[in-house]
Amino acid sequence: MGKLLAVENVSLDGVMQSPGRADEDTREGFSRGGWATEMLMADPEAMQASMPSGDQPTAMLFGRRTYDDLVGHWLTTDDPNPFTDVLRAQPKYVASRSGADLPHPNSHRLEGDAVEAVRALKSEFDMDFVLLGSGELLHDLAAAGLVDEYLLTILPVVLGSGRRLFGDTYAELEVVRSYTSPTGIVVATYRVARS
Repeated sequence: MGKLLAVENVSLDGVMQSPGRADEDTREGFSRGGWATEMLMADPEAMQASMPSGDQPTAMLFGRRTYDDLVGHWLTTDDPNPFTDVLRAQPKYVASRSGADLPHPNSHRLEGDAVEAVRALKSEFDMDFVLLGSGELLHDLAAAGLVDEYLLTILPVVLGSGRRLFGDTYAELEVVRSYTSPTGIVVATYRVARS
């Protein structure tokens, strides 16, 4: 049975929208894009702690918007970065309502209902699935009880507006590990408690 790990940057007031760049996600007039980048770049210890690790084989899971933006950005930028090789090599499963092609290597479209497709992936493969960003998909998967753990990088900023990490789904969480950097960034892994 596979495990689903949601890896997210989040503000103190729960916002996950557009942490990387100003133009990353401006839906609903969000104008504070890029709020996490400068803080993380200034804190390499927190940046390193925020990376998933493990010996288990992994695949990546994305909603279409995040796939196009995040994978597209890191696979086409000339800027040196630690993500290109991983994003190129890892299998990527993409929930998409669009019939448009998936242009990046090792990409696979989730057919039909995304929640049921992820449920089937977790049943079929004994590996970790790492979900990055993809807020709408994350809300759906959490509501269906398919998220097993959250790896959250919590940055000391209050944004006041923007799309929130947690929707209306109740989740009881257990702390697996946590780290607080000298700059106040908290990186914590939370396991979803199952009754």
